[in-house]
Amino acid sequence: MSDLLSRSSAHWSEAGRAGMEAFYKLATDDYRYLAQAFDWRVLFERSQEVAGDRPLRLLDVACGSGKFPNALVRYCELGDASIHPVQTALLDPSAFSIAEARAAIKPPFHPAEEFETTLQDFVPPEEGYDLVWATHALYAIPEDQLFGALQHFCAAIAPGGVGVIAHSAEAGHYINFHRHYLAAFGEHDAKPYVSAEVIVDRLREAGAEVNVHEVEYDSVADADDTDAVEGYLQRCVFDDRVPLSRMQGTEPLASYLSGCRDSQSWRFPQRVWLITVTG
Repeated sequence: MSDLLSRSSAHWSEAGRAGMEAFYKLATDDYRYLAQAFDWRVLFERSQEVAGDRPLRLLDVACGSGKFPNALVRYCELGDASIHPVQTALLDPSAFSIAEARAAIKPPFHPAEEFETTLQDFVPPEEGYDLVWATHALYAIPEDQLFGALQHFCAAIAPGGVGVIAHSAEAGHYINFHRHYLAAFGEHDAKPYVSAEVIVDRLREAGAEVNVHEVEYDSVADADDTDAVEGYLQRCVFDDRVPLSRMQGTEPLASYLSGCRDSQSWRFPQRVWLITVTG
């Protein structure tokens, strides 16, 4: 297990719950913007037409705590869609995350299979899934394992199915902040997150048919909400050893953070690629 994956798994745990809740004070909006940027209801209804009378099969890669499916229920009116219950397979290397997602998700999503593993170690079932998604879920995959992980992602998509990956572009906060953080505090052999651009290149190398839609927005907090901002930034890099005050005093990270703050608010500029993969 890579150092990054080990730290990610440690944060997705009961011991890391406070940091997780601080992170979601800002990051929950990620899922709202993704829900509103795409006609998910049409996607689900078309997928149901392909599936026929049986329930839809969904694979949620690195399922986290169930925030994304619940955002779709809230913002996309999936409860009124012409679909059967969605049998949802939860995949995550953290048993804590699987339990959180299982307890959180709401109809039409229903927990089904559970896979406590990484995407790169996952063996997809032969029948595949009608829908496979990974929303802000692939940052902890080392670049030398990315191609194999994406091959497994594509293999999990059933014929006629659709895969969706939401991931920060090179210029987006999650990638940009991580690179500045490593320049300030990283070990000499620490690797930056792979960007959405790299993911798209690897998908195309694997022979996938890929389409990209970019979503832009800001993650916002009040200027004096330092606890939430500190928790958010620490979880962005899965490292709670460095307080916000030290981040703001160490270059080149200090200059990056200065550009994200004014007298009234913190604003972290997001550029997210919504990548669709056809099975």
